[in-house]
Amino acid sequence: MKRFILLDTAPIPDTPDALCLFEYGEDFVIKIQGGKGGQLMNTRTHGSEDALAAIPCRSLTSKPGARVLIGGLGMGFTLASALQHLGPDAEAIVAELVPGVIEWNKGALGAKSGHPLNDPRTRVANQDVAELLKAETSGFDAIMLDVDNGPEGLTQKSNSWLYSPGGLEACARALRPKGTLAVWSASADRAFSQRLAKAGFKAREEQVYAHGNSGTRHTIWIAQRK
Repeated sequence: MKRFILLDTAPIPDTPDALCLFEYGEDFVIKIQGGKGGQLMNTRTHGSEDALAAIPCRSLTSKPGARVLIGGLGMGFTLASALQHLGPDAEAIVAELVPGVIEWNKGALGAKSGHPLNDPRTRVANQDVAELLKAETSGFDAIMLDVDNGPEGLTQKSNSWLYSPGGLEACARALRPKGTLAVWSASADRAFSQRLAKAGFKAREEQVYAHGNSGTRHTIWIAQRK
């Protein structure tokens, strides 16, 4: 019988919480310490994480010098998907706040996504994605955010700023003209759609299966800068 085997624990900066990496049979699972919120992610179901990057990056395949920002490394599947669709001279910057998550992706966990950290187009920033957004003006063709279970701060309360009017305006400033903001969520949120519109985005919601073509669906907002 399969059981969860704790492999490592990684503190979340500026919080009393930590992320826990478990082995579960042939898969890996990440949870918040103490079980708050259940499983955050696992290596068996990552269809929506793939789609988070595939949808905005498909149109960038032939764009010279495309530059994208991914908020949240997770298990590496969004980064791997972005690299699959980007050209050879692209740059994919991934911001990950928790150092332990970066180390996990350098090891056995990274094999599940094809070790995208080893790709020469990848640049890893061990910092809050909000810092990168505030420092850029018209710097990215696409921004993909998957730092929580939806448009609110769960793993870190300060993440809520990303989904606020100020945070969305920062995303718009950081994007190049006609650039795309993609936001992952475990569920739909009508109020967030309204905030995107007020921040100057033309947005739509896409429902994507977490795994295969049935079962749980997640929401991805695809918002283009006007």
